[in-house]
Amino acid sequence: MKSFAPKPWVAPQPVLIIGTYNEDGVANAMNAAWAGQWDMKEIMISMGKHATTDNLKRKGEFTVAFATRKTMAAADFVGIVSAKSDPKKVERTGWTVGKATMVDAPVFADFPMTLECRIKEKYSESETGCYLVAEIVNILVDEKYLAEDGNPDLEKMELIVFDPVHHGYIGLGGKAGQAFSAGKALK
Repeated sequence: MKSFAPKPWVAPQPVLIIGTYNEDGVANAMNAAWAGQWDMKEIMISMGKHATTDNLKRKGEFTVAFATRKTMAAADFVGIVSAKSDPKKVERTGWTVGKATMVDAPVFADFPMTLECRIKEKYSESETGCYLVAEIVNILVDEKYLAEDGNPDLEKMELIVFDPVHHGYIGLGGKAGQAFSAGKALK
């Protein structure tokens, strides 16, 4: 095996679009990958210093959309262009912007699933960013991405993940097995 110095290579990393409102009420979005489920109803996000960070300080509420193959180019765009230099960057994506139902934040209808979140705690806050723990207060799913059982169908969504090694995006493949069942073959 080859050894490497420690790097941020935990994989897969979700490609998440964080939605907030700028001070003037204009919808803002940023691309974030360093995040994950924190608890049953909470997520954690590592945030650098961005316009989004300022927006979160003001309101404490935001949305998290999951990027897909179809939204990849625009999702990448909002990650490489700052709202500080282009406050109307969301307009350039062509996304349909609406309002969240339970938090004061935008919803981008082009994404199949969106979490509505409220900041619960901040850790290690400094001039370079912070770690957020947020409560998920609602989940919105476009009905065309529901399975026969009425729950979200992640395969239909064609979600993408960030490749932290080669700085690319990888589309998730099909189902590989059934959790809490596949291992029973070894009993």
